[in-house]
Amino acid sequence: MSIVKVCIFDLDGVVVDTAKYHFIAWRRLADELGFEFTVEDNERLKGVSRMDSLEILLEIGGKTYDEETKIELAQKKNDWYVQYITKMDESEILPGVKDFMTLLKKENIKIALGSVSKNAMSILNNIHLTEYFDSIIDGTKVSNAKPDPEVFLNAAKELNVLPQECVVFEDAVAGIQAAINAGMPSVGIGSPEILNKANKVVPGFENMDLSILEF
Repeated sequence: MSIVKVCIFDLDGVVVDTAKYHFIAWRRLADELGFEFTVEDNERLKGVSRMDSLEILLEIGGKTYDEETKIELAQKKNDWYVQYITKMDESEILPGVKDFMTLLKKENIKIALGSVSKNAMSILNNIHLTEYFDSIIDGTKVSNAKPDPEVFLNAAKELNVLPQECVVFEDAVAGIQAAINAGMPSVGIGSPEILNKANKVVPGFENMDLSILEF
């Protein structure tokens, strides 16, 4: 059994369900550009950077724009998203997350955030969860999106632990692949069919205990 010193949490879809706000903002942009963007389309955007997400969206809509316009469109989507998340509060923390983090604290297992979101700090502050984290690596601290392992490796480095001493909690295929690329075991939050490369998959954090960290 491996010794786990750090649990690294993705943010969107793991700690909070900000995915719905991303979807609403992307769909609003698609509506403005004159095409439909569905829930199924949105699955392709999970764990993907903002500009890469825009490229996928434009591909779905069959649209092409110059670089300057694309930057403006991505900014417009983000402005809408930020408007939505400023209204978030503690009630939006997903079930069981806080209890599990409290359990980790009692066992002196460190907690890190590994998210490519540039809005991670404002979300954590709004839901009053910032103090739970020993390390926060977000989109302002990395240059590569998942499945690149940079975000997770930076968390391990900041907390002075080896990659194999970390466990990653992720809801996206790109995030699970990033954990694999980092040499870290992973727990998928969601569907076993979609997250089949994770070491373990669970539907959520409710009633979770430390046995989840045994690999």
